Parts: sequence; C-alpha cells; structure tokens
Amino acid sequence: MESSQLCQRLKNSEAFIKPQAIAVAGRLVRVVGLTLEAVGVRAHVGSQCLVETSQGELIAEVVGFAQEKTYLMPEQSLSGVMPGARVMPIAEKQRIPLSMDLLGRVVDGVGKPLDGKGPIKVGEDYHYDASPKNPLLRRAITEHLDVGVRSINSFLTVGKGQRMGLFAGSGVGKSVLLGMMTRGTDADVIVVGLVGERGREVKEFIEEILGEEGRARSVVVAAPADNSPLMRLKGCETAVQISEYFRDQGLNVLLLLDSITRYAQAQREIALAVGEPPATKGYPPSVFSKLPQLVERAGQGGDGQGSITAFYTVLTEGDDMQDPIADAARAILDGHIVLSRELADGGHYPAVNIESSISRVMPMVTSSEHQQLAQQIKQIYSLYQQNKDLIAIGAYSKGSDPRIDQAINLMPIINFFLQQTMTDIIPYDQSLTQLQEIIAAGEAQAAQSQVVQNQAVKG
Repeated sequence: MESSQLCQRLKNSEAFIKPQAIAVAGRLVRVVGLTLEAVGVRAHVGSQCLVETSQGELIAEVVGFAQEKTYLMPEQSLSGVMPGARVMPIAEKQRIPLSMDLLGRVVDGVGKPLDGKGPIKVGEDYHYDASPKNPLLRRAITEHLDVGVRSINSFLTVGKGQRMGLFAGSGVGKSVLLGMMTRGTDADVIVVGLVGERGREVKEFIEEILGEEGRARSVVVAAPADNSPLMRLKGCETAVQISEYFRDQGLNVLLLLDSITRYAQAQREIALAVGEPPATKGYPPSVFSKLPQLVERAGQGGDGQGSITAFYTVLTEGDDMQDPIADAARAILDGHIVLSRELADGGHYPAVNIESSISRVMPMVTSSEHQQLAQQIKQIYSLYQQNKDLIAIGAYSKGSDPRIDQAINLMPIINFFLQQTMTDIIPYDQSLTQLQEIIAAGEAQAAQSQVVQNQAVKG
C-alpha cells in the first residue's frame, strides 16, 4: 500500500519537474567577414548565443554548422571580438514585446525602441518563427481597402487581406507613395518596415512623409543599410510579426514593407557566408524558400481575427522586371503595381503605370460597373500609348479613327486623374465618381463629334 502511494506521489511530482537542457559553452576559433565560427557549442539552428568581447558581450544567432563547427551571425558590429572568446548559448530566445503601446513607436529589427520614449509595455510575446497558417482557415477576401490614392483605388483596387508588390527602380517615388497610403488608408493600424534603406530616409519618412497624423496609428520598424544582414532579415520578420499581433486583436492592418529585395539580399549574404552554393544570378536556393514563407504570413485571418493587407516594395535594379527577386515576387503575390521611370521623369506622380499593373483580387471586391469603367479607360489609355509616336510627329490625321480621336481628347483628363499631390487624399467613393465623369466626358465628346460629322456630310 505504501509502495503504491509513493509511486503515485512520484508521478504527481513529475509534472512539476521541468528538465533543463545543459548549456555547453564553446570558444571562438575564426571570424570571416561577419561570420563567427565556434567549436564546442551545443545549440540548434536559430538559437542565440552570447559572445564574449573586450567591450562586454554581443548577441549572435546560430545560422548553420559543419561537423564540429558552429556558424553564428551577430546582431551588431564585431568590435572587440577576440580569438578564443567564450560562446555561451542563451536558454531562451529573444522575443518581441508586443502590446497596443507599440502604436506611435519606432523600433529596430528585434523590437527595441529607437525613439527614446522608454521601454514598450509587454502585452504578449511572440516567437520569430510563426507556424504556417492553415489556408482553409482564412476568410475569403470580399471587401476593398481604401488607400487614398486615386489611381490605385480606381484601376488596381486592393482587397483587405491582399498581398501586393510595388515594383520600381530607385528614385521614382516608392517611399512617397507609401507615405500617401499611410495617411489615406482606412485601415485600423499601419506597420511600416524600412529595411536596408539609407539611414537618412528613415527620419525623413517618419517626420515628413508619415507625419504626426499617420504616425499616431503606425508602428515603424527600422533596420537601415548599415545594420548587419541578420538585423535586416529580422527587421522584415519583426514587421510581419507585429502585424500578426494586431491582426489577432481583430484589427485590419496595412503592412508596408520597404523592401523585400533587401530581405532577399540579407538572406543571400548569410547563406553564402555559411557555404550555401549560389544558384540563380548569385542567389542561393534558401532565398527563394524564405520569400514565400514571409509573404504567406500576411493575408486574411480566421474567424474573429482581422486582416493584413501588405504592400512589398521590390527594387528593380536598372528597371529590369526580369530580375530573379522581382520574378519570384510577382509569382507569389496577389498583384503588382509598376512605377514607371518615364512617367516620373515627366513629373507624373504617382508614377503608376496602369498598363503594366494588375490587381488579381479586384474582381472580387468591386462591382461589375466599376470593372467596366476601369477597363474602358485602360483601353483608351493603351490605344493612345500605341499611337503616341505617330501623334507626336503629326503622322496621324484627325478623323482617321474615331477611337484614336477619342483617346487624344481624353488623355489630358486621364493624365490629370492619374496624378495626385503628396498631401492629397482621394477616398474610394470619390475616385469612383470621378472615374464615371471621365466616361461621361468621353461619351459627350463622341456625341459632339458625330454631330459635327453629320453636319459636314449634309453640307
């Protein structure tokens, strides 16, 4: 009897005993570039270690191993690192402090405040590696999201939970367009990830483009170009994780990630440093594996949750739309907006090329009338672009083709419609009304031309 009672007590006590993994420290044997090589460390890939330096300790993450060697990537600079330095695994992985107090704050790639406003109150802790969401548990995209930009609301309508790519070269207005969206959107929360950009642009975006009104309901994650590849990689993942937190609170989130190209380049630097062979134009296979993992975390939530509508900027170097990252992003996103350098050079802002852009979700969130209006104007715009050279040199004779005549007459109105100043906010309903006015103007001009032709025939 006493033996059975003792066994039962031992079983009950076993539930309260948590086995602790023994942390085995190692030592640093080699540093190549930003990669640390250590031996004797027992730590799994993705875990973090403290590396002893002459100035204290720095945090590094395990990114790979080969036989007895463990490869680590530091979060900050390698200043003060010494040969034979002690490398100690951290028992618990660093987590992001998440709460509603994040609104209006600026944080770095791992969630630490950069704005000098003190620590962020912790509501919940989310791990970096979020498990994939069951696609069958996501709600369908049925509502449009107002972004306050007339050309996008009208021709490239975005749905709540859609993932869009913003494809552009350098200097054509990506950041300004993102700032216009932050001020004009009807989303509850805006999360902005500025990853791999110039440090000057971070403050400029926050103070001049985002403004006080936009910042009040925004969270900015900044990991500039001078940060380590690991911090740039974490910056994108932290922005997505913060978005997931607000989505789980039932809020509709607008995620603006600038840029996904820098995310891919950071992963390339890490992968090449640990010996992964390059595949497509210098990009290792892991880059094309991590891209969809990051993108698929955005989208509609389940029942009782909100949504994450995401815009990922894609830097097309030399305006090459066949760049490997641009091509991969276009395949996994729900649409793409192309910014034209030709339009930007002509002072046409935002420089959205409606011919080359598409929203795959637009048919599900707009009426058939809206779709017909947008299609008619796109056809008129495209017809003018096809005959633009002939018109410019005077080779086209007015009256030869009524459709081209209509395009010539309407192009000034269409160009005015597609342009918008940085401070203007054009709501969705107003954009649709103005779209209808363009078609009405075209029909009135066509009717007037017909009257003139009839009179000429009678004369």
